[in-house]
Amino acid sequence: MNVGLVVYGDLEPRSGGYRYDRRLVEGLGARGDRVEVISLPESSRACSLAHNLSRRLVRDLDRPFDVLLQDELCHPSLVGLNRRLDREYPIVSIVHHLRASEVSGIERRLSRELERAYLSTVDAVICNSRATRAAVARLTDAPGIIAWPGADRFEGLPTEAEIVERARRDPFEVVFVGNIVPRKGLDALVRGLARVEGDWHLTVVGGADDPEYASAVRDRVRREGLADRVDFAGWLDDDALAARLEAAHLMAVPSTHEGFGIVYLEGMAFGLPALAAASGGASDLVTEGTTGHLVDPGDERAIARAIAGLAGDRDRLVGMSLAARRRYERHPTWDETATRVRTFLESRVRR
Repeated sequence: MNVGLVVYGDLEPRSGGYRYDRRLVEGLGARGDRVEVISLPESSRACSLAHNLSRRLVRDLDRPFDVLLQDELCHPSLVGLNRRLDREYPIVSIVHHLRASEVSGIERRLSRELERAYLSTVDAVICNSRATRAAVARLTDAPGIIAWPGADRFEGLPTEAEIVERARRDPFEVVFVGNIVPRKGLDALVRGLARVEGDWHLTVVGGADDPEYASAVRDRVRREGLADRVDFAGWLDDDALAARLEAAHLMAVPSTHEGFGIVYLEGMAFGLPALAAASGGASDLVTEGTTGHLVDPGDERAIARAIAGLAGDRDRLVGMSLAARRRYERHPTWDETATRVRTFLESRVRR
């Protein structure tokens, strides 16, 4: 197949969604498909809406594709543009999460209507979780599938015996992996940890995508007297990240919303229970009390209870760590996900 893929910027894995897109491109390419990435400039929402008036972008998209994939993140740039295309190919939207699911008030209502208008222009959808698929189904009746992110990013994973031995070590190591933005809930994690007694340490892996918010979190760490317990490591390469995960006890990213949460799955590869968002797609992975804990956004008391419970009961930590690892082992690989997506795309092309 000749496939187009529309994204903002490039496919550098700045987030789980970009990593998903990149791995799909690799998987389709490995099956003999030609994938052309069409990069849209990243800009404000107002400037993105102006993309719909661009003649150049119409020419870029009006190509002899068999199918055109679009990352739903680009919906402000495509909501009108799709209607201007003189096309014979299907448009399939890859939905990692809806913007309307992560904002509130009037912004949520406006986002919902803009995404509804965009989704009315596509022929099918690929969603990364049951929660995302359900949210999309409330806006469009376009056919779609759930294709979970794959689970085989890292090699040289610890054995079950090593996971059991690690659970007895001190201090209790918590790791946060994600962009330092309000949606990821790092401030709530810090407030929760401030309530936890005993010997613990937090490693924050991620970039300050929102510098003002990141500065506020650092100020909170200093005010709580936690500077010697919290390490801001920045972004790490895969080897350095694997070393941090191998030494940790808990993956904690208490987001306000996650479409799926690849980071939880990657932690489970190392036998890390997940402290995750109760809303969104994390429930596809995290079973409360078995493979981790699901907390409501911003609930620092629930965060503190969950962490203190695991840090204070290492037998329980062992059981949840091994359950997390086994959940990871049951999960589809990226190769299986690519096969599922390709089969779906072929069915849309035939139609």
